Amino acid sequence: MTTSTVAWDTYSKQRPERRPVNAAGETTWFNWTQYPDHGPGAEVLGVQQGHRVLDLGCGKGGNLAHLATLGARAVGVDVSPAQLQAARERWSGAGLSLHRRDALEFLTAETGEDFDAVYSVFGAMWFTDPVRLLPAVRARLRTGGVLAFSQRPPVKGCYGCQASYINRGDDEDPLVVRRWDYELDDWHGLLAGFGFRDVRTKILPAPPGPRTIGTILVRAVA
Repeated sequence: MTTSTVAWDTYSKQRPERRPVNAAGETTWFNWTQYPDHGPGAEVLGVQQGHRVLDLGCGKGGNLAHLATLGARAVGVDVSPAQLQAARERWSGAGLSLHRRDALEFLTAETGEDFDAVYSVFGAMWFTDPVRLLPAVRARLRTGGVLAFSQRPPVKGCYGCQASYINRGDDEDPLVVRRWDYELDDWHGLLAGFGFRDVRTKILPAPPGPRTIGTILVRAVA
């Protein structure tokens, strides 16, 4: 197993399971932020019946399962076997197409299909060099297709490639994965530079309460 696989399997075990229903009583839903029942939903992607949609870093598949209920052909990729196994068990009847692959490898496969929407929720868009990933996404998006992703805002002064630590036991060093942090203007410039248009970037504020860190949400059109 690669270091990345071990890291994300470890992360999977630490994450709580998605609730059976959300605050509205729905069994599937789409959530862009780190807060439950907060922020916009699947409308950001403009998914329609029959659209082919790709989740980069699909994790346990909750967002992807919701898109399947809207009639999308839902495809997810993740490097973690533990995450994918959890997705298969929870959403066995949803018709998800799940692949254990690195996001960049999946996008650059010669036999790959094109997509109407590609998205990442605290996923591979955050943990892959955008200089490599963005052109690969652009090449696989149909004209007019949507790329959208969310992640935490950067710490002031900490931009570009950063270290992200995943804790293990008390007697083990944490596992390290790389992430890429940028301000909104920088994301706008990167996306425009790789041929995306109608680029929109914003920070969704945290809901009322003790936590104050918002969520970056980026949307662009191929």
